[in-house]
Amino acid sequence: MIQVTDVDDPRLADFRDLTRADRRPDRPGGKGLVIAEGVVVVRRLLASAYPLRAVLGIERRIEELAGDLASESAPVYSTTAELMAQVVGFHLNRGVLAVADRVTAFTAERAAERAGTLAVLEGVNDHENLGALFRNAAAFGVDGVLLGPGCGDPLYRRSVRVSMGHVLAVPFAPMPEPWPAGLKWLRDQGFRVLALTPGGPSTLRDELGGAGRVAVLLGSEGHGLTEEAMAAADAAVRIPMAPGVDSLNVATAGAVAFYELGTFSRRQR
Repeated sequence: MIQVTDVDDPRLADFRDLTRADRRPDRPGGKGLVIAEGVVVVRRLLASAYPLRAVLGIERRIEELAGDLASESAPVYSTTAELMAQVVGFHLNRGVLAVADRVTAFTAERAAERAGTLAVLEGVNDHENLGALFRNAAAFGVDGVLLGPGCGDPLYRRSVRVSMGHVLAVPFAPMPEPWPAGLKWLRDQGFRVLALTPGGPSTLRDELGGAGRVAVLLGSEGHGLTEEAMAAADAAVRIPMAPGVDSLNVATAGAVAFYELGTFSRRQR
């Protein structure tokens, strides 16, 4: 560990002023870095393909990561919680941050090549929902996530945090353009595309019978899927709900759908 006692130490530039939009290294126009918060998420970053640049934390948290950091050559900076808060711009309860470079993104072709199940997102721009969707995808064995127009950046700091670092392991890529013609490309790869919407005439479980590879299409938090996207899907499906409840949060709906996909996939095997 490298002890740091100066809040203006230039070696901490990647961690500085994370609350200021114009300095955020994980935002468009920034350095394009990946930022992980907390021992669990940092550990998943260290196990991922993203090259570590540096770690900053209080001594106790860094010691928890000692085994994971043993083979790393990137600098590890130790400081007090107070100095860390001054550098970062807020008090970090989790006590440790790591930054890494981005790697070359997956292509849709590569993400779909060996996938049996995929999630396809349209207009999901809330980073907490995005992170939760990736966590749910990892939990239920979805093989990859494809991003349609209007989606947020999965590697935005809040998405990484809410996903508990699982976004660093689940393959994702932008959909082929133009949209929604790319959904026809998915069908050409052997996927049955099912659009999740509260008004679907059949349930997801009904439509999975006899299907091979499956892609579930989820829409934005407010308006859901566009009519064009639903028209380009093979079928519109719903999640059965109690009377008086018209919809679910997109991340919650995704969790239910991914569970059904996982159950279906296990039956196929």
